Amino acid sequence: MLVEKIIRKLKRNPDYKWESKYTIVDLGIILSGRLGQIVRGGWTRLFLKRVEGLLFIGKNVKIRHAYLFSAGKNLIIEDNVFINAMSYDGIMVKDNVSIARNCTLVGTGIISQKGKGITIGNNTGINSGAYLGGQGGIEIGDNVIIGPGVQVFSENHNFSDLNTNIKDQGVSRNGVVIKNDCWIGAGVIILAGVTIGDGCVIAAGSVVTRSVANDSVVAGVPGKVLKNRRVISVGNVA
Repeated sequence: MLVEKIIRKLKRNPDYKWESKYTIVDLGIILSGRLGQIVRGGWTRLFLKRVEGLLFIGKNVKIRHAYLFSAGKNLIIEDNVFINAMSYDGIMVKDNVSIARNCTLVGTGIISQKGKGITIGNNTGINSGAYLGGQGGIEIGDNVIIGPGVQVFSENHNFSDLNTNIKDQGVSRNGVVIKNDCWIGAGVIILAGVTIGDGCVIAAGSVVTRSVANDSVVAGVPGKVLKNRRVISVGNVA
């Protein structure tokens, strides 16, 4: 199929497969929507720090401090996404990333306390309604699946002084790292200071409060490691 060949070239992935069957009407609607995104992307790229390839921008997308936002090839930002790139490192998105509708990416919360920023690796998909708070820094690796409604926090309010309002006690910041080939399920909350190793699966609705090793399967509130994917694979082979 022609569409499949085009996507293979754009993604530089010869193994990409267009598995579903669509009618001409279906394809017409899909392609017209993408064309509109390319047109909006052509205008938006004039204000960004760097864009390497095609940029697809949906309706009602807002990018504040766009001069601190960098994009690789084939970035898709769908409708109603809000991005505030104000931060020391800005927001950097690598190749073949998609950010679904109604997501929020924030580099700085309180304007008096400039944040660190966010990095998103190649071939990573962020599903609808996700919130990434990069005040303390967020690093997301390659080939990561971020489910709908995922929330990642890298900043906490201090509250130890009972004689001072919490809002006046400042904040503490600890970066979050999500390494390569992870699947973060719907509604997961990841708290500041957490590192999620390569190949991890975090079950829907989990709250991850501490770092987890490579290939861990995590579930619960707070999240606990249930098993290790590598051990399972070895067991199956044996």
